Amino acid sequence: MAETHNPLAQFEIKKLLDIDVAGYDISYTNSSMMLTFIVIAIVGLLFAGTRNISLIPSKIQAFVELIYEFIANMLSQNVGKEGLKYFPLICSIFLLILGCNLAGMIPYAFTVTSHIAVTFAFAFFMFIVVNIIGFARHGLHYLALFAPSGIPKAMLPIVSVIEIVSFLIRPFSLAIRLAAAMSAGHLVTKIFALFVISLGSISIFFGIFPVLFISALTALEILVCFIQAFIFSILICIYLNDAVNMH
Repeated sequence: MAETHNPLAQFEIKKLLDIDVAGYDISYTNSSMMLTFIVIAIVGLLFAGTRNISLIPSKIQAFVELIYEFIANMLSQNVGKEGLKYFPLICSIFLLILGCNLAGMIPYAFTVTSHIAVTFAFAFFMFIVVNIIGFARHGLHYLALFAPSGIPKAMLPIVSVIEIVSFLIRPFSLAIRLAAAMSAGHLVTKIFALFVISLGSISIFFGIFPVLFISALTALEILVCFIQAFIFSILICIYLNDAVNMH
């Protein structure tokens, strides 16, 4: 099967600049290039939206303000007023994941968040940061998360083990959920695109139905891009709430 017709070819990492440092391969790849473009685009968007702030906002300023209100409300509702000081953290991860998801919808572009290595890096970084915040605010009392109040002493060891295991799998569940959702959606879209080519070669009439389905599937996939970025961010807010408020 030709690479262009292989549904899995879109997930292949390709080296653009071969770099080896002390035996470690840190080559610049298509994934790295997409991340670079996405970060530049996000910085450019925020800069353009805040460069000339006016009482009557321009369209781009209104869009950036909408993003601000969305993230601020998410933090306020899930963490409280104390959570607003962590706005840059949540805003950064939300825009980065959303940017990676949406960029992958561009034809022939690489979907960075389809690789679990990338999503796990995002999730593990946020996991470490949230726990640093928890220990910085509460010290060793932060470990009380693993011993919920009101639990009978006889049940405490079992409950604590369950709490520890569920706590440690947080970055894995975040990473797997995001990578699976993005890779599955793109894979299905690619497969149906092949149907358009195959059926279209027979008759234009037969190719119409897959085209209509792909159009609906693409709209759904764009919605999934937003939903997955939202789910990732709101779960981080929930974990942040544990670190800040010890609930």
